[in-house]
Amino acid sequence: MTERGFHTPRASGFLNQWRNPLAYPVEYFQKSKRKFESYCLGLGGMMRAIAWVIGVMLSGPVGAQTVIPDATGEAKVEMGTQAGLETWVEAFRPRALAAGVPAATFDAALRGVAFDPKVVERDRNQNEFTKTVWDYLDTAVSEDRVALGIKALDRNRDLLERIEADYGVEKEIVVAVWGLESAYGTFRGDLPVLGSLATLAYDGRRGAFFEAELIAALKIVDGGHVETFTGSWAGASGHTQFMPSSWQNFAVDFDGDGKRNLWGEDPADALASTANYLRHWGWTMGQPWGLEVTLPEGFDYDQTTERVVKPVADWQALGVRTATGDDLPDHGPGSILLPGGHRGAAFLIWPNFQVIEHYNTADAYIIGIGHLADRIKGGPPIAAAWPRELRALTLNERKELQDLLGRAGFDPGGVDGRMGPKTIAAVKAFQKARGRVPDGYPSLEVLALLR
Repeated sequence: MTERGFHTPRASGFLNQWRNPLAYPVEYFQKSKRKFESYCLGLGGMMRAIAWVIGVMLSGPVGAQTVIPDATGEAKVEMGTQAGLETWVEAFRPRALAAGVPAATFDAALRGVAFDPKVVERDRNQNEFTKTVWDYLDTAVSEDRVALGIKALDRNRDLLERIEADYGVEKEIVVAVWGLESAYGTFRGDLPVLGSLATLAYDGRRGAFFEAELIAALKIVDGGHVETFTGSWAGASGHTQFMPSSWQNFAVDFDGDGKRNLWGEDPADALASTANYLRHWGWTMGQPWGLEVTLPEGFDYDQTTERVVKPVADWQALGVRTATGDDLPDHGPGSILLPGGHRGAAFLIWPNFQVIEHYNTADAYIIGIGHLADRIKGGPPIAAAWPRELRALTLNERKELQDLLGRAGFDPGGVDGRMGPKTIAAVKAFQKARGRVPDGYPSLEVLALLR
């Protein structure tokens, strides 16, 4: 829940490249050692082993949970040290105990905690790289991930149907979150959660946030809910990558063993907790997240924004149709979204789109969850072509774009490299003023025109 993508910007067609799904360390595969060994037994085992490794690499996790706040104040330039972390832990101890962490738990859990400079580097450089929506979806909704999702659903069908009945969230959506967050439980992260959170709290750029997460994590340990507490770099962990505070607020004991265990081999608590999380944020059973549509020639692209919400009948009257040319299904008022600009796919989105946004704010991630769920359910691939000759802007280019927009009189809401709603609106206004299609897509063409 957006630990990954930290902090993922709400961007038209861009997703922070928080990890390379083809660059996992060997430790990720060690968690599936038994599966790997049994799969490799018998004639031709080596070839099957190679195919298995390639398959899991190509379908590795690509998601994230719980949005991390922006850093406050000036970024800390100097890198911390092990001695500095130990001093910080001593100063933090009274605050943790005052928050309800038993002294014995604190001392045992943080004894020997190690400073991890790589975690700090990830936090400081998270906005440097981006992917286009189509590059992201190629991995997020690959044929391998779809096939593995269908198998995961079939393998856990009874469990997922009970979760669907209890929480009112479709089983395919729950499985899609599972698939993007940990490749259906295959990659749950290998970094020590307490060490990562302590490192980031000590680093200080988001000190209050990570202190609160560390306190929540220590309470998880104190309650005996987890045996091996590992996760990804900012502290998200388990089958569906909950941050500790999300565990505190939304985790459930679905299997009735007295523990809210999101980390074990049995995914029951994790999947039910994910459904509980989505239900809390307003999931509507039976309503799609969105639907691929076609727009008529001469369509007013000023209306392609979440800020414009119309009844389906109004979109229908404007000539909007499904990707197959049929009339639009009526699931209530919705908006038109163009994550890849007017040359890419268009989607009619409903409020469930915004519910998924609570897991990760990037449009690409939300579409990835929704489209993967649709594919697992038997739906077709996205029909429209993407403008694959385009590339995502770099961080410096995004900042330059915002700076030039502001200088030209189109307020982007700041110069931070994040293509949020204000920047997209500024791009739209600039495109319209220059006689271009106002789709709001921050492309190299727009940057060149501004220069």
